[in-house]
Amino acid sequence: MRACAVQRALEAEVVAARRRLGVAPRVLDVGGGSGVWAVPLARSGCAVTVVEPSPNALATLHRRAAEAGVQQLVSPVQGDVDSLADVVAAGSADLVLGHGVLEVVEDPAGAVRALAAATAPGGAVSVLVANRYAAVLVRALAGRLAEARRVLDDPDGRLGAADPVLHRFDTEGLLALLAASGLAIELVQGDGVVADLIPGSVLEGQPGAVDQLAELELLVASRVPLRDIASRLHALARRPATTG
Repeated sequence: MRACAVQRALEAEVVAARRRLGVAPRVLDVGGGSGVWAVPLARSGCAVTVVEPSPNALATLHRRAAEAGVQQLVSPVQGDVDSLADVVAAGSADLVLGHGVLEVVEDPAGAVRALAAATAPGGAVSVLVANRYAAVLVRALAGRLAEARRVLDDPDGRLGAADPVLHRFDTEGLLALLAASGLAIELVQGDGVVADLIPGSVLEGQPGAVDQLAELELLVASRVPLRDIASRLHALARRPATTG
């Protein structure tokens, strides 16, 4: 798992869920690809189901899990968020990941509802999405001003019909999307606030620069307005526990 604010949030949620449940939480990683998040979570003792449409990614996941010695804890399932209810039981996961999913589906609201439905009462949903304003800044700084304007003006933050990213989000829009599905937002932060803006060549020859950058990234991840121009936005939201 990457050493970043997202990692810290997931680690904290796993610890809290283990304390609440008395056992390691059940994790569902939707669109989990080759296991960038799933394998480290399995190493921490979580049983992880990865729902992924690509057979090649699932094959890589299998190899990666075997190499890490956690293949018994990782269950690969071919599918996607649109068919999630057909491959995963409702309320079956204590932590649901939808990283890099909402920006590539036709119906982000429907995708969030599917993620929420798969989450057990009291469980959490973690989403990581492309940020509209970061895309504007990157293009503007590169002198691609017409592209920056298109991303800014388009309702979905797209460059046009050929853009493989169907939706780019801002903080307000992302939080509204999660709240509309009945989820209670507990955390919103940036991923790639400054780290994605600094060329590797700038860090070369500066002892300790990489560690200093990692520390700075963690410090600014939740600080407004820096958070809101990060390359990606990360939110953790909770499905309310049942009462009565």
